[in-house]
Amino acid sequence: MRACRILVVSLALALFPGLSASAAEPARRPNILFIFTDDHAQHALSCYGSRVNVTPHLDRLAAAGARFTNSFVTNSICTPSRATLLTGQYSHKNGVPVFNAFDGGRDHVAKRLQAGGYHTGVIGKWHLGSDPTGFDRWIVLPGQGDYWNPTFLVPGGKLTIEGHCTDITGDLGVAFLRSRPRDKPFFLMLHQKAPHRGWQPDDRNRAKFAGKVFPEPDTLFDTYATRPAALPENEQTIARDLTRGDLKLEPPAELAGKERRQWLSAKPMQVEVDGRTLTGDELVRWKYQRFMQDYLACVQGVDDNVGKVLDELDREGLADDTIVIYTTDNGWYLGDLGLYDKRFMYEPGLRVPLLARGPGIRVGITPDQPVANIDLAPTFLDLAGLPVPESMQGRSVAPLLRGEQPADWRRSVYYRYYHDPGHHNTRAHCGVRTPTHKLIHYWKVGAYELYDLRTDPTEQHNLLFDEAEARTPDVAAVFAALKDELERLKREYGDDDRYADPATWPPGAVDGVGGDKPALGRKTVAEAMAASVTAG
Repeated sequence: MRACRILVVSLALALFPGLSASAAEPARRPNILFIFTDDHAQHALSCYGSRVNVTPHLDRLAAAGARFTNSFVTNSICTPSRATLLTGQYSHKNGVPVFNAFDGGRDHVAKRLQAGGYHTGVIGKWHLGSDPTGFDRWIVLPGQGDYWNPTFLVPGGKLTIEGHCTDITGDLGVAFLRSRPRDKPFFLMLHQKAPHRGWQPDDRNRAKFAGKVFPEPDTLFDTYATRPAALPENEQTIARDLTRGDLKLEPPAELAGKERRQWLSAKPMQVEVDGRTLTGDELVRWKYQRFMQDYLACVQGVDDNVGKVLDELDREGLADDTIVIYTTDNGWYLGDLGLYDKRFMYEPGLRVPLLARGPGIRVGITPDQPVANIDLAPTFLDLAGLPVPESMQGRSVAPLLRGEQPADWRRSVYYRYYHDPGHHNTRAHCGVRTPTHKLIHYWKVGAYELYDLRTDPTEQHNLLFDEAEARTPDVAAVFAALKDELERLKREYGDDDRYADPATWPPGAVDGVGGDKPALGRKTVAEAMAASVTAG
């Protein structure tokens, strides 16, 4: 197909020497392939300087286009991030501040692309508690989904595919590309479950990472000095909060049912390893290594399947006509500040990878402007040549992808997290990040933290902790300026504190859904893709 088009253009140019290539060939709207993962730390990609793993296929994507160096999320947990992805809005606008169901009747980017002539699809992790809308084809996991032999929801019911979820999701992406309509561009949201907690890698990568030893972060044994407002009471630490299940410890054979689940959910403070009893710092180090082995093996499975889909674009002759964008739903702590998980606004939880390549994207650039996940939906529409509605609060990054330097680009990013206490006893907070500083406000306890990111990139020294330091002219001036900026951003984005009180959180669950759908049995990837088509 591609070769035929080139031949036609060449003949036209030969017959009409005054005709430009762009005039000889009608403008083609690009396909958009959006690859989304769950909990992929920015510092677990080698193109971002990882010290712990190598991701050759993601590096290949970055080298062929743009790698954003300051990409952030606006609420660092799964379901709110996914609602923001669709709507281009903050949580207080799209109605999903916590793990509550998304209203599929809302306007969102897939609906607009579908109406604009795109063949739309979503595959993999959805986690929004309602059936997808705006998609010609959808096949999604119920809630978190399973790593092995996963069940998928489709328009007519639910089905099971045997194998590992990461590989299956990649295979479904390939099947979508092969079975797409040839007469219109496509928009595919390919959403991997990995590397979400549970950290159950495929067999090849589990074997590859078994026994590997990784460098420890400098802040693995963080004491949280100068930061008493929320960190000391959090329950997402490597030292105290990884369970026996997380660590893949084997329960006694006689345990079953509830007793077995209780044993696996316990958080051990001593572990027998090779005939030795580990406790204290030695146990923390062992837990860190055990967590990293499985987490990074899951990441490697993601990278493998990015390569699988990129290779399919080449085979199908689609690479030159397809914009590929990669990011994740939130940041992730790799032992940084002694933590795993996300939620907190500190750098590892706030930052996400963002890579893009394709037609119109300048090769080898590293835009440093602050961008956020509210910008993704406007970008998809802009790249497709469709108008961006006023309701979207983000801004298209298309100019940055072209290597432009807009003089009016934002200089700060607003963040707000609501899920308190949530699963990890994380205090609710909001904040603002600028190129040089960060202000975090734990509003329920009336505490602020202020960091100079130039001199304190690991956020160890809260400039407001010591009253004498907080009163110095330089610190006081920065604090006052950032409080003003925080209030300005709240006004700009229309944040009226509507979900500050948990009693106001919207209803609806995102886990345990799909149980009432008819069972369609075990299916092959091809059969499952055929079942993903929506009526009409």
